[in-house]
Amino acid sequence: MALPVREQAKYWGVAAAVFFGLLYLLGNVILPFVLGMAVAYMLDPVADRLERWGLSRVAATILITGVAAVLFVLTAVMVLPTLVKQATGLIEIAPQLFEDLQTFLTARFPDLLDENSQLHQTLMQIGNTIQSKGGELLQTALSSAMSVFNVAMILVLVPVITFYLLMDWDRMVAQVDKLLPRDHAPTIRKLASQIDGTLAAFIRGQGTVCLILGTFYAVALMLVGLNFGLVAGAIAGVLTFIPYVGALFGGALSIGLALFQFWGEWQWIAAVIAIFAIGQFFEGNILTPKLVGSSIGLHPVWLIFALTAFGTLFGFVGMLIAVPVAAAIGVLARFATDEYKGSRLYRGLEPTISEQGQDTPPATSDESASK
Repeated sequence: MALPVREQAKYWGVAAAVFFGLLYLLGNVILPFVLGMAVAYMLDPVADRLERWGLSRVAATILITGVAAVLFVLTAVMVLPTLVKQATGLIEIAPQLFEDLQTFLTARFPDLLDENSQLHQTLMQIGNTIQSKGGELLQTALSSAMSVFNVAMILVLVPVITFYLLMDWDRMVAQVDKLLPRDHAPTIRKLASQIDGTLAAFIRGQGTVCLILGTFYAVALMLVGLNFGLVAGAIAGVLTFIPYVGALFGGALSIGLALFQFWGEWQWIAAVIAIFAIGQFFEGNILTPKLVGSSIGLHPVWLIFALTAFGTLFGFVGMLIAVPVAAAIGVLARFATDEYKGSRLYRGLEPTISEQGQDTPPATSDESASK
């Protein structure tokens, strides 16, 4: 006999509370495991395809790990030093950029920027703050990154965890399936399939879009000679993970830098604008429809809220699990809405068509004759 709905809700509620409680208490301790699971999830389709081509699961996992290691080393050697150098230079030059902005505005709006005006004082305060806090902020960020992403975790823990999870991924999924409550197993499988479809469309698809656009923006901005073009392109690519935010923030940053660097050379400013226009055209008409799909069920506002809320509550680990949890909640919300629309609470006391057919007795021969 199945448990009553109230008892089931109590058990599932306790399980959810325990999960989030452990997440809050463990924090960064489980970070390498979360990272390893995320990477293994993204690479599992590649391993499955290699298996269909005739490789064993172990051989497929070794091949994927080797290719990933080579790509990581090449990126660390060729890209990261330039990226860090440009990021540091951007923070150091930011006060000068604000001074140039002040000079520009003063030349065109002298009455608005006298020494006693509020706008003048605000610009001065922003410049001084960035100058005094910029280096400290960068150093703090790098120190925090090294404390979280220490060398041992990057070079040992995450690859090892990813390797074993990827090798046993299908087996683990099968074991979890055996533990599902038998009465609800079909429904849970259906919901899990929908969640996996949403995550596959968003994380794998949007991640590929971010990589393509980030590479395009960085290379194109560097080719036109924009200072800090690699940083601006990388920021635009990473923030593309949140729909519309990457183009807006990265475009504003790049165009702002172009205005300071190329003022008077309007063809180069137009080139920077054209780069983001071309990127947005390809993203909206080719990349996103092909790689992500037309509908993934994750509204940008819901995604931003999930990232903010989980990041505030659980730190960096929370930001990593924000998208999967948001996708799961979205699927469950749509399932609950469909169930609600089919319930008495929504439809009221009026019987459905099937119920009318069951409740209405068949007409007798006399009644048929009278009609």
